[in-house]
Amino acid sequence: MAGTSRWVRLQAVAVSGSACEGLLLAALPLLAVSITTDPRAVSLVNVVGQAPWLLFSLFAGVVIDRFRRTAVLGWAYAVQVVAALALAVSGSAGLLSLPVLMVVAFVITSAQVLGDGASGALVPEIVAPDQLASANARLQVIDRGVVQFLVPPLTGLLLSLGAGLPAWLAGACAVVAFLLARGIPSAPAPALGVHPLRGIGAGLRYLVGTPLLRSVTLSVALGSFAASASNTMFVLYATQVLHVGAVGYGILLACMAVGWVAASFVVQGVVARLGYPWAMRLGQASGVVVMLLIAVLPPWPVAIGFVLVFLTATVLMWNVCSQSIRQRFTPPALLGRVLTGHRALAWGLTPLGALAGGFVAAHWTLRGVWVMAAIVSVAATAVVWKAVSPAAFRAAERAAELAGKGR
Repeated sequence: MAGTSRWVRLQAVAVSGSACEGLLLAALPLLAVSITTDPRAVSLVNVVGQAPWLLFSLFAGVVIDRFRRTAVLGWAYAVQVVAALALAVSGSAGLLSLPVLMVVAFVITSAQVLGDGASGALVPEIVAPDQLASANARLQVIDRGVVQFLVPPLTGLLLSLGAGLPAWLAGACAVVAFLLARGIPSAPAPALGVHPLRGIGAGLRYLVGTPLLRSVTLSVALGSFAASASNTMFVLYATQVLHVGAVGYGILLACMAVGWVAASFVVQGVVARLGYPWAMRLGQASGVVVMLLIAVLPPWPVAIGFVLVFLTATVLMWNVCSQSIRQRFTPPALLGRVLTGHRALAWGLTPLGALAGGFVAAHWTLRGVWVMAAIVSVAATAVVWKAVSPAAFRAAERAAELAGKGR
């Protein structure tokens, strides 16, 4: 199959897979709020749901580098089928509880750890190096833009008709993603010839030993803490501060998707004009300003919707650049472990962020969560402004060349 056909097929997998994840992840907080409005209890669903990024990412990287990457992608969606069916049956039978939601959230994210890592490792195998930013932007739009523009309002509508309906549809989407992923040929995985723990160590050493990648990982860790705190409490912010219902909450999530879509059309041009360092610096700094706006603006849903559009536009810019430089500056044999190692280190703080968001909301205010997120993001911006430079990019290129020759 030609590279173009593989790229089209990978996008189709992303559409169906993201539809599944979008339905489930939009439904879980709404189902949690239908059981309890205690911020700490609601945050627990997110805490448990984010834990696999810390617990399994390093081992997932070894799996991605040891097995054919399209096979790993297929396994991930098979697991999501099981999770969706479990939630669908529980919701339809009236057996929902916070423990059930936490288990489902944990399984869904465990599958994401494998699927996102395998998909990210496949991209440089399928597209040319100078097209990485464009390809990653396209996948980001599919994941968070076009699909989530349609899915969140649909989730609210389906929940109004039955607690299990979003999960039934999600299960069907996961089946389609599984079948499509199985049909994409990819290169056989090289034999690592080392113990899995040593393989993990090699990936971490390269990630931490490359100053640019290390600095990006640190800034993402801080940003993930802030984003997890605000995202976890967003459903309560929407329903209790903005006073919108399930459909309104879905529309606000769709506003986030608009930002992703809009930014995707300009991200390649911005990177080409400014270069990766300045694009990342400006994107990170803009995110701080937007978080402060959400904290201080009056409770006007329309105004908050516009702010969310800009917020996610800056996040897309950052995410595309961050993913692209890991793909560009990592030898192929290490790519799975570096991608998942980054997520283990960078996203490992998300459970703590979700927990912190719940406690700040409970003991201060829901707006206070956004103030805390902005303060943490200032620290991330300081790291980016100092460490992400053209010189750091040139050094990362040299490190990748040397590591490639040594493999």
